[in-house]
Amino acid sequence: MKRRLIVGSPVFIAAALAMSAGLLACGDDESGSGGAGGAASSASTTAPATSSSTSISPSSSGAGGEGEGGSGGQGGQGIGGFPEVPVQCDPLVPTQCGFPFPSNVWLVDDDATVTGKRVAFPEGTLPKHDGTSLSPTLVGDSDGFSTGQAPMTHLPGASVTGLTTQNDIETSLDASASPTVLIDVETGALVPHFAEVDMNESDPNESTFMIRPVVRLRDDARYIVAIRRVVDDGGATLPATPAFAALRDDVETGDERIESRRELYEDIFATLGDAGVDREDLQIAWDFSTASTENNTAWMLHMRDAALAAVGDAGPTYEIDEVIPDAAERIAKRLIGHFEVPSFMSDPDPGASLVFGEDGMPEIQETAEYTFVVQIPNAATTGTPGAILQTGHGLLGSWDQGLGGYYANIADEGNFIHCAVDMIGMAEDDQTTAVSAIINDPMLFRPFVERQLQGMVNQLVFMRMMKGDFASDPEVQYEGASAIDTTQAYYRGSSQGGIFGGTYMALSTDVTRGILDVPGGPYNLLLNRSVDFESFFSLLRIKYPNGRDLQIVLGLLQMLWDRVEPNGYLTHIRDNMLPGTPAHEVLLHVAIGDHQVSPLGAHYMARTMGAKLVVPAARDVWGLEAQAAPFVGSALVEYDYGDLVPPLPETNTPTTADSDTDPHGWTRSEPTQIEQSAIFLRTGEVTQQCDGGCNPD
Repeated sequence: MKRRLIVGSPVFIAAALAMSAGLLACGDDESGSGGAGGAASSASTTAPATSSSTSISPSSSGAGGEGEGGSGGQGGQGIGGFPEVPVQCDPLVPTQCGFPFPSNVWLVDDDATVTGKRVAFPEGTLPKHDGTSLSPTLVGDSDGFSTGQAPMTHLPGASVTGLTTQNDIETSLDASASPTVLIDVETGALVPHFAEVDMNESDPNESTFMIRPVVRLRDDARYIVAIRRVVDDGGATLPATPAFAALRDDVETGDERIESRRELYEDIFATLGDAGVDREDLQIAWDFSTASTENNTAWMLHMRDAALAAVGDAGPTYEIDEVIPDAAERIAKRLIGHFEVPSFMSDPDPGASLVFGEDGMPEIQETAEYTFVVQIPNAATTGTPGAILQTGHGLLGSWDQGLGGYYANIADEGNFIHCAVDMIGMAEDDQTTAVSAIINDPMLFRPFVERQLQGMVNQLVFMRMMKGDFASDPEVQYEGASAIDTTQAYYRGSSQGGIFGGTYMALSTDVTRGILDVPGGPYNLLLNRSVDFESFFSLLRIKYPNGRDLQIVLGLLQMLWDRVEPNGYLTHIRDNMLPGTPAHEVLLHVAIGDHQVSPLGAHYMARTMGAKLVVPAARDVWGLEAQAAPFVGSALVEYDYGDLVPPLPETNTPTTADSDTDPHGWTRSEPTQIEQSAIFLRTGEVTQQCDGGCNPD
């Protein structure tokens, strides 16, 4: 199979170093904006005693220095001819330090956490950035691994022959048929997934082997990964590593790092045996445990509640700075102003970090000013006040996207008061921080993500403003009455706004229905498949030439992102609600063949939250219950543009097709979508506006 090797052009790299704003083509006023980004319980799982973590300890023979393979590498020959790797690496995968990932090998006991565990990579385990290994403190406060991470390892020479693909996901639920198995230990259930080999590598011997869950994993739960019958391009079955073979075949090694896991692996092999997986066939198996609900949501919930309490029902202080009458053909008035938001950051500017109090929670420091826009459509000036429609912008974009274009049309046709603020942390001003985290200091990824939590606070506080005193402002009065109906408040996000809309809709106490247009998640699934990520990928490959290192880095970032991106919140949108939060319903609109946000991400979101597929549909989507409209609830609708859009690669690579064939920004202007969205937002009813499925000419 053809593999994709992406390298950055000197012209691009120079431009990126000089001016990060050139990295991405975020949507302008009229064009599409940039993209990427069964329901599971969050019940705690107590693993059996045999599953306690086994930290890496020095081999009785002593470990050699780092060799040629990966960030850890393979050293000389140890006891019994076993490859000798540095003591901080896992000998199960001697060709890549940090693999398999994630793994309970990297957990230690910690009574202070919800799970009783804490992620603790030894110094020198993680990939190197400019010759220095990443600090374990990057994720050292996590009590488990991401629920959206692809478990991965290195099987040199692995091909995709015989693997479960994104087109036959049901095979993964048949342990006798699927070469890869992912088991929820507590429930015994097989997790639906597909398997893939990293096609961003030119050499199949260097590629990462990944298992992609197609639903979010449960919080605070233990999983077992098993891989067997994987072959190379010539059809030969790949061998197990000597260390794993010793555990599988009961061969004594004299290496404490292996011998200390005997009891653990008897439990793993027994669990796999109960699922119909024979240990004799295994090429590798391991276990890992996910982080708790509190690990992902506690900061955000605390910030939400503290900020909303600080501003009260009246909302935050604001000022209108500019009034633009007849700002667009369908907009009677555009108001641009600024509002005061309780800030939890050390500084309001990009690059700042959250400030924590003695209770370990983010603490309000002061207020910070942020720009907002409100558009009054013509329809809201004729005696019928408009419903509030807060919108979310595209990747590293800004509040002014779509003002005179598609949002003007949506607002006037549905009589919605369109309003928006920047999603700071993922806004235009944050591009420099993103690039600096790649080029200069990987630890900047923490404040990069922490600022996104503040950005979500800003979104929630802004809606409180719209429902509060702002509705009585003289500038929104027409014939003695407000143009704003504060009893109706909704959310609509496109691209990044659709992605983070999943988080917003799990957290909002003022909005219960929302539209997620061309959304997706988690980022761990989306990034390699997005044309928007190619520029960042080029920079990352300079700093992490080994693609396996890069996949570990993306996995570490997912652990941070779970605290704010939808993967940490999807199971709390419709049920299993977070404290003090109402239930919500969402309507997801997807463009088949989207270059920027893979539809696989929207399917992941829909399966996880239990949304239904509206039929007749453009195509079947595995794992979604088909439902004929009308009905009340959450739903997914796909638009199929036929031959106008080429098929996407069925690998973890972006399309090479011309951007003119990218349907990412097309759905938002479809009359059927606008009509369906308006009905859903106002009534909660999902209707079918497309005859025979949404297949626009």
